[in-house]
Amino acid sequence: MNRVKKGDTVLVIAGKERGKQGKVLGFTHDGQRVLVESLNIVKRHTRPTQTNPQGGIVEKEAGIHISNVQPLTPSGRPTRVGYRMNEAGKKVRYSKRHDESLD
Repeated sequence: MNRVKKGDTVLVIAGKERGKQGKVLGFTHDGQRVLVESLNIVKRHTRPTQTNPQGGIVEKEAGIHISNVQPLTPSGRPTRVGYRMNEAGKKVRYSKRHDESLD
């Protein structure tokens, strides 16, 4: 079970984008890398297609390994994630350091 979900705000803790925050847009196919909004931008050379007749150089987000991001609590502090059962018996994520609910 992933500790980071689509739509979470995360802090990058390693690499060239260290210290920056962004929203998770999605995951790569293997589930080990996250795409973070406007971080780790790469240039991709695309050939003309019917959907993009111009072609050219397109800038897009590249994946950041999931171990290099840390979710932020609703109050904006980075934390490790744990799981506990809520009153309805459903498994929910919570902040281990600040004891706040993440879901």
